[in-house]
Amino acid sequence: MYRLTLKCLALKLLLLISCDARHNLYWRGNRRSIAEGESSGTFNVLDFGAKGDGTSDDTKAFEDSWNEACKVAASTLLVPSGSTFLVGPISFLGKECKENIVFQVNFQEIKEKKTEKCYSSIFSYIVVYLDILQLDGKIIAPTSSSAWGSGLLQWMEFKSLTGITIKGKGVIDGQGSVWWNKSPDYDTADENDMIKDQEGTKMPGTKPTALRFYGSNGVMVNGITIQNSPQTHLKFDNCVNIQVSDFTTSSPGDSPNTDGIHLQNSQDAVIYRSTLACGDDCISIQTGCSNIYIHDVDCGPGHGISIGGLGKENTKACVSNITVRDVTMHGTTNGVRIKSWQGGSGSVKQVMFSNIQVSEVANPIIIDQYYCDGGGCHNETSAVAVSNINYINIKGTYTREPVRFACSDSLPCTGISLSTIELKPATDKASSSDPFCWEAHGELKTETLPPIQCLKTEKSTSQSSNDAC
Repeated sequence: MYRLTLKCLALKLLLLISCDARHNLYWRGNRRSIAEGESSGTFNVLDFGAKGDGTSDDTKAFEDSWNEACKVAASTLLVPSGSTFLVGPISFLGKECKENIVFQVNFQEIKEKKTEKCYSSIFSYIVVYLDILQLDGKIIAPTSSSAWGSGLLQWMEFKSLTGITIKGKGVIDGQGSVWWNKSPDYDTADENDMIKDQEGTKMPGTKPTALRFYGSNGVMVNGITIQNSPQTHLKFDNCVNIQVSDFTTSSPGDSPNTDGIHLQNSQDAVIYRSTLACGDDCISIQTGCSNIYIHDVDCGPGHGISIGGLGKENTKACVSNITVRDVTMHGTTNGVRIKSWQGGSGSVKQVMFSNIQVSEVANPIIIDQYYCDGGGCHNETSAVAVSNINYINIKGTYTREPVRFACSDSLPCTGISLSTIELKPATDKASSSDPFCWEAHGELKTETLPPIQCLKTEKSTSQSSNDAC
């Protein structure tokens, strides 16, 4: 079944979507087509009172321009170049909105010939016609504690929208250093702690995600940079038909909990041609995710690309059909990782990690069914089942341990497949280390370096009610 799925994916990747309809933008989900040149409304935040001086509060101007843009289908909300906009916590709600709104960050047109670009999402088949654009400028978050009240989960939120695009070459800056400050007042394990802002007052212990999409269909993020987020940079929650491309995150490797892209309860997503530098997982895939395709991503610094942690506090987690390929990782703590808490239920299945190049990565390949973040964990018999996990052409250098499969005693990992694995200790940074396996069952398709002799011969297992999804 899984081989058939991979063949289907390969065939879809070879599809050439014709550009004969190059003057139209098609979204399969809502079956709308918008002809190029059709006036659909552009709303510039400067026209609604935004100052763009980096110190005046432009939140109301953004709210007012959004409210007007919402009334017009296929409208564009324009955040122009050459300005820095200070914007407080804000929600762009879609309940009363028309479809296919473009949130364009800092637009500046270059007088050059138009070019055609066809993008084929293997899931939602989106065709986009683009001009050549150069996008500059910034949106910045407030650093005063008074703007955040007792604490918020997100800074900028787009909610309940159909066909929403954020594009540009502009920067969304969360100014997160005031939240990361490792003073005696700061303890990442205690959400009740407060962090001092630049004026000496205390920031709330709950750190916000910079940009969150919730309950939306047909989401496109293209070209923008999110930097210095207080916590996660870009989050998708309960969304379908997602496309992220040419996206950049930029935060220090020691900035706490600053995931690059976080997906939760979301399906049919493609993430590609992106550069992710952060202090946590470059990409984090959580429960409820399926049909996620990630390729041509550069990761580092950070914690690698992770599925999980799943099953925390005895919850059920279901993740399936995940492909990660053509990825480079450098200086990360982990490479490709699956992690789950003891006591959970559900399953992770049909996962492919292919063509992964690692450089000075501490732990390139990990399955950990004993994940415990923060201590206080104890042994439990139930677990999130892990099966049909394929590793193909993973090469490079490690600094700690090349391969670690720590699987559950009661629910061992099954269907692990490895082919063309070549991992060497980084020069002067690691001694040669043997792979570790515990209750890991699978097959070596080729010889591996180092030899993975600890993998047990595959055994057939029937699905229990515990891991059914």
